[in-house]
Amino acid sequence: MITGSNTDGKIMVRRCLVTFKPFRIFVVGIGFFSLCFLMTSLGGQFSAKRLGDSPFTIRTEVLGGVESRGVLRKISDMLEVILKRMDSLSKLDNTSTSDARRLDELSSAINRFQPAGLVERIQAIAQNVSNMAIRVEQILQNSMVQGRAVRDGTSGQCEIPRDPRFPECPGKVDWMRARWTSDPCYAFYGVDGSDCSFLVYLSEVEWFCAPVAWRNQSSPPTQHTHQTKAPKRQAAFRTDLSVLLDQVGTGKESLSFMKRRIRRLAQQWATAANRLDVKLEQRWRDQKKILVHVGFLTEESGDVFSPKVLKGGPLGEMVQWADILTALHVLGHNLKISMSVKELQGFLGVPPGRGSCPLTGPLPFDLIYTDYHGLQQMKQHMGLSLKKHKCHIRVIDTFGTEPAYNHEEYATLHGYRTNWGYWNLNARQYMTMFPHTPDNSFMGFVSEELNDTEKRSIQQDKVNNMAVVYGKEASMWKGKEGFLQILHRYMEVHGTVYYETQRPPEVPAFVKNHGLLQQHELQQLLRKAKLFIGFGFPYEGPAPLEAIANGCVFLQPKFHPPHSSLNHEFFRGKPTSREVSSQHPYAEQYIGRPHVMTVDYNNSLEFDSAIREIMRTKVEPYLPYEYTCEGMLERVHAYIQHQDFCAPEPPFLPANLSRPGSAGGGRITGPLFVSLPNSTAVSWASNVTAPAAWPPLSSLRLLVSQEGQSCVEACNSASFICEPAHFRFINNKEALRALEVQCEVVDSEINHILPAFSVVRRECGLQREPLLFSCAGHSPKYRRLCPCRDFRRGQVALCRDCL
Repeated sequence: MITGSNTDGKIMVRRCLVTFKPFRIFVVGIGFFSLCFLMTSLGGQFSAKRLGDSPFTIRTEVLGGVESRGVLRKISDMLEVILKRMDSLSKLDNTSTSDARRLDELSSAINRFQPAGLVERIQAIAQNVSNMAIRVEQILQNSMVQGRAVRDGTSGQCEIPRDPRFPECPGKVDWMRARWTSDPCYAFYGVDGSDCSFLVYLSEVEWFCAPVAWRNQSSPPTQHTHQTKAPKRQAAFRTDLSVLLDQVGTGKESLSFMKRRIRRLAQQWATAANRLDVKLEQRWRDQKKILVHVGFLTEESGDVFSPKVLKGGPLGEMVQWADILTALHVLGHNLKISMSVKELQGFLGVPPGRGSCPLTGPLPFDLIYTDYHGLQQMKQHMGLSLKKHKCHIRVIDTFGTEPAYNHEEYATLHGYRTNWGYWNLNARQYMTMFPHTPDNSFMGFVSEELNDTEKRSIQQDKVNNMAVVYGKEASMWKGKEGFLQILHRYMEVHGTVYYETQRPPEVPAFVKNHGLLQQHELQQLLRKAKLFIGFGFPYEGPAPLEAIANGCVFLQPKFHPPHSSLNHEFFRGKPTSREVSSQHPYAEQYIGRPHVMTVDYNNSLEFDSAIREIMRTKVEPYLPYEYTCEGMLERVHAYIQHQDFCAPEPPFLPANLSRPGSAGGGRITGPLFVSLPNSTAVSWASNVTAPAAWPPLSSLRLLVSQEGQSCVEACNSASFICEPAHFRFINNKEALRALEVQCEVVDSEINHILPAFSVVRRECGLQREPLLFSCAGHSPKYRRLCPCRDFRRGQVALCRDCL
């Protein structure tokens, strides 16, 4: 009897929920505010366990409060959507019986929200709320469709076409019927649940169906809309950085750090701009519309960097981004800066929703600079548009991405798949901090350049027995006391280790610790010191270059065996097989002695000998040209004006080439390549018209690697640089003949070591997949055809004729 009464009572309440609209809204409102109050009370108690380990998540400790607030924010947003939909439902006049039943189910779902176990079941509740939002959306849209069909008499007018030109159309319509309410972006584009609206969307916004006959055909599909090309504007160098500083914004310590750096180097950027303008003879430069989306600093990516700026955290990424922003601004381009997903959506024209639909119009930018975090965010919010527009993207990638890891299918099949990479970009769209991966483009950063007066002053004020340790975090000092004792015999040791109240116990007592220093304070310390010593970590940061530029000798450990993704946790999962032979390979290979010494720290005699040699050696401040403001401006200018990954590259057919001045463009009969004097390399024949290319083919030097040797190593050994853009010109039988390679069989395959050949088997292989042209690939069984090039002095990214 009691059970029956309870049942009747529940039925009566549920009927009231459907029939009495104000009560319906009241119940949802009370549930919403009660749930928000309860979750706010418990917000700080959520565990720090991650909801999902994204490939783009920075692996570090995150406070539980930050994580839980993110979850609460999502739930709050979804509940707000429900309230808005319920309000819309309350204004509909003719709610059908089926809709009433669905609302009945909805009220039951709301009643199931109970405080008990909320913390433990927060993910389940979030999923329930998401399902409720979708269900309300379906009810609302179906009711609107029914009303419109009755009023307009349009139901059943559109038949699904069977057009061989659009074979995917019927399947896409079926998908839309089942899932169109899964993303509000479909309703934004006018989809209302009818087949007619599906066909209009699939023909005018996407491209899977033929245009609907009764529609106005003057507007092409969104994805095929070509923006009317505006007249080209000339880029003019800028020396006033005030507009850029305003664009960077405020509110985070990371942004404050970047703005301080921009201000400090402002005069050097202005001087560099004037120099480069003279060098380029004021030639025309196209002004580009550029979006810079700094993904790793967005709240959506976790932004663990900003809180650590004042606590000894890594600053290399912020140094590079500050310099990239400044270079683009000084070069005179039309720049937009995004530091949040909301700003990204606004700049790109992303329709409201969950990222299933294309952009609302043509891409409003010529170039987009971002990082791996930003690339993932663009994938989530650009939908189908990312594939269409990805040729405009440049990815700032500190450690590099090799082609074998970049090609998604190949990486998956051959064991190169990692949590990064696999984006199927042209490998030159990845831009690195140092020129360690020729398959990528070298973006770099800048170090402060000294004038002659400052250099003389530094040399006079140097303290011959003063050393500064490269290591701001106390954990870096663990286990280092042995060789620090040796160093202490000869030098006064200084540190810049962050601490709050007590001196870190990892730092030996004989070390004079200055605590964390501002950049200008560190510069002053380096200008006095004779030695800047590394502990082996962090890898490839900007600090050693700054120390060398201030007249220090950089001493670093040699790694034996070299560190890589195969044997070291730090590199595991990164999309590269590169072997790192020391803490700073660029300093070791491109600068070297006397400014850089690389020794085995485990050999106390070798370490002791290095310290004594450093004290005897006099060095002047030195900064490679490519790390000056002018060098970076020159390099970025060349990339922007010459790199175009959106223009299709036609297949290179040697048979179509001709000699200059030949009548009617007749076919050539001589070789494409000629031998260079006193060299095993060959170059492009000067009497053959070279196809348009950048870098130009005049820079090409073609040679053969040894077995097991990569083209990076082969080119370096001949004092050249491997140039991936030239692979398509040597991937042919003419190149094999020019190098006198004997081939009994020539196959075309998909493999990242091709083009290559086997001497033993006399088998030759050409590359069938252009995305897998790789300078880094190597095999113990094959010798590779390597497209090397010359380079400008102090600027390895550019060939001699590249400007």
